[in-house]
Amino acid sequence: MSLMTPEQRERYARHILLREVGGQGQQKLMDARVLVVGAGGLGSPILQYLAAAGVGMLGISDDDDVSLSNLQRQVMFQTDDVGRSKTDRAAAFIERLNPDVAVNTHPRVDEGNADETVSNYDLVVEGVDNFAARYVVNHACIARKIPLVSAAVGRFEGQLSTYKPFEQPGVLPCYRCLVPEEPPRDQQVNCAEEGVLGAVTGVLGTLAAMEVLKELLGVGESLAGRLLLYDGVGGTFRTIRLPADPACADCSKLSG
Repeated sequence: MSLMTPEQRERYARHILLREVGGQGQQKLMDARVLVVGAGGLGSPILQYLAAAGVGMLGISDDDDVSLSNLQRQVMFQTDDVGRSKTDRAAAFIERLNPDVAVNTHPRVDEGNADETVSNYDLVVEGVDNFAARYVVNHACIARKIPLVSAAVGRFEGQLSTYKPFEQPGVLPCYRCLVPEEPPRDQQVNCAEEGVLGAVTGVLGTLAAMEVLKELLGVGESLAGRLLLYDGVGGTFRTIRLPADPACADCSKLSG
């Protein structure tokens, strides 16, 4: 653990003033390593707020290039970024925002590298748009006992939770407890086909960043075991209990 420089104390002054954070909490953030899977509509605010908060190392995983249709919601990117790598442009954005933050880029997290990749981080947060990737990340986080914050959006709605079943096996769920199998294609919400209001990704991405910071700092009540649901049209939030599935293919063996 290193001492903060005068510039860092000024940068993070509003955090340090918080009794729940203080200098020690800010140092925790500066020592933390977080992997962000997906640098799109959700990943943009997640990365911005984690970088601004001073999280010491951010991993960014995304294998897409910036497209013009991304700019309606992916607020890290500008028109000049179209056609360029999302991870490269996100890393450049973070460098401008907070040069103290180290960045690692990962073109893709898949079955072949997920376990090794997540092992380099203290926490993983994902905002991807496909179930296969979520299952891969979920399985790797369970194997390595690394908390996972997961957010999803569609049209005017979103959901968010934190998964760490290894802390209370048989009680706290993992992502597969919520979605045991990939839904049929015609039941999946796809933003490319059905659309999404850009600000919805900002709401859920910011909330996801909040949950990451809470986990790193050890403050507040975790969303583990609960699912937060947001209805943008109705302007409402509700939270439901999310129990562990005793037959879950990914986490039931933890309590076996």
